[in-house]
Amino acid sequence: MLKKFLIFLTVIAIFSLTAWVVAKADQNQANENSTSSEKGQLNAEEHRSAVANFVQSLLKAASSTEGGIGEQVRVIAQQQNQSATTTIKAMEKVQTRNKIQTFLFGSDYKNLGALRSEMVQTRNRLDQLNRLIQNATDTAEIQTQIQTLEQEQTKIENFIKAQEGKFSLFGWLLKLFNK
Repeated sequence: MLKKFLIFLTVIAIFSLTAWVVAKADQNQANENSTSSEKGQLNAEEHRSAVANFVQSLLKAASSTEGGIGEQVRVIAQQQNQSATTTIKAMEKVQTRNKIQTFLFGSDYKNLGALRSEMVQTRNRLDQLNRLIQNATDTAEIQTQIQTLEQEQTKIENFIKAQEGKFSLFGWLLKLFNK
């Protein structure tokens, strides 16, 4: 009888501790969300807006740029627009992940990997744009848009680091199997 009572108390203690940790994680998540813009993190809607502005400005600059780079800049802008869709979907999936899943297993590493992949492709496009403007004359607008996109890249990188840095009970185990 005493043995069953001790097992019962142990189970209650484990559930209570788990509920407390989940509540604490929810509270920390709420604090992170309220200060996310202050920390330079970003959410999917902010990124969608920034990339849409980038693409529109770059297309406008491409049409007004003299020389042969206009078409190449237009292609890069279209590629970035397509990439933004993938990035936004991955960010939304990471942000809307169940808090209990995040607590137990960690962040959505699959979509964080997709974000990293999109970051590499965007870095390649930025390098292409930098090479293109070296040979052009009036490139002030394109240079401004390159800086804007680089800032967005930094925000995405901060977002990824924040998501990967979340506490989880068994996240280390999933990382071990994913390698």
